[in-house]
Amino acid sequence: MQVYLVGGAIRDGLLGLTVGERDWVVVGATREELRSRGYREVGRDFPVFLHPTTHEEYALARLERKVAPGYRGFEFRFGPEVTLEQDLSRRDLTINAIAQATDGTLIDPYGGRADLESRVLRHVSAAFTEDPVRVLRVARFAARFAPLGFTVAPETLELMRTIVVRGEVDALVPERVWQETEKALRAPDPARFFSVLRECAALGVIYPEIDALFGVPQPAEWHPEIDTGVHTLMVLTQAARLAAEPAVRFAALVHDLGKGTTPRELWPRHHGHEERGARLIEDLASRLRVPNEYRELALIVARQHGNVHRAFELRPQTVLELLERADAFRRPERFAQALLACEADSRGRTGFEERPYPQRQYLLAARAAAAAQKPLAAEIAGRDGAAIAQQLRRQRQEAIAAVRGEQPQPG
Repeated sequence: MQVYLVGGAIRDGLLGLTVGERDWVVVGATREELRSRGYREVGRDFPVFLHPTTHEEYALARLERKVAPGYRGFEFRFGPEVTLEQDLSRRDLTINAIAQATDGTLIDPYGGRADLESRVLRHVSAAFTEDPVRVLRVARFAARFAPLGFTVAPETLELMRTIVVRGEVDALVPERVWQETEKALRAPDPARFFSVLRECAALGVIYPEIDALFGVPQPAEWHPEIDTGVHTLMVLTQAARLAAEPAVRFAALVHDLGKGTTPRELWPRHHGHEERGARLIEDLASRLRVPNEYRELALIVARQHGNVHRAFELRPQTVLELLERADAFRRPERFAQALLACEADSRGRTGFEERPYPQRQYLLAARAAAAAQKPLAAEIAGRDGAAIAQQLRRQRQEAIAAVRGEQPQPG
């Protein structure tokens, strides 16, 4: 029985990154032997065990064979006769196919260290095309390692296109698509995830609402980059600069989906895209089972980003209505997140990347001032509920007007 450290722990250690979870592969052993040593079996499709003290995952070396479409269509073979090299051969990328023996020796039969040095994401073998999840994983690794200069090898990108052409991507289950997407949204360069999917033609299958934005023009006066798809990825990049929360980044990503459904004869204007976009977000969230916190924030941003941008042009009454529609008084944290996504939208334009966005601070101050208003007992004595509500709204509007006079406006 031989035990090797494998996968991400080796890769990240060689890159000088913090090592998180550690995975192990066991060669030359049986299930019964691991059980006798106190390991607890937890694998569903193949033998994976938890170490009796560290609780880290140990898997028996295995081979796999494609027997049906989709990412679950595999037959596994495991046992003491399977070698380490055979186990590593089934992995997706060379940089994930490196193992380390207990004495520290690295086993690298597929050139993973060279690809780490060259900053290349490259498949291990032609078997790469058997699992459609690998399209998502490669795109996610591209998003994670983009700041280090990693690129996808052209031949790997071509295999990803092959997976799409074969229709394998269609078999991806919603939960797995969202799982990989959420991880990508947490990555340093989440826009790279979507650009890689587009390069291999997977974006139109997995996220057709986003793919439809490319080639759709916007007024050059406000959008020097013109293309709505380009703008969308620029907005996502700015959101990654402004906020670590993946929900903010998701809201930034989908804020303009409605522009993809604007009739061509109306281009480059997109009147009414906000509500059209909200309907598309609902559809997307339902299809991929996106968590409610993501969906609700995205809907607020889709519907209100235009009003937020025009905040200094709005009357206090209209600002109050904006706060109410965004549920800003009950959910101030979420409202603050929505404003970050709106700022990302403003900055996600060619030449606007470093422009100040005083609208965010103004609306945060307006919400705080309005929320602090409490009618005095003498003001509401003997009044019914409707009159009290009217009194509160009047006070809130006055508070917003006072804040408005104190705020610097865009120059």
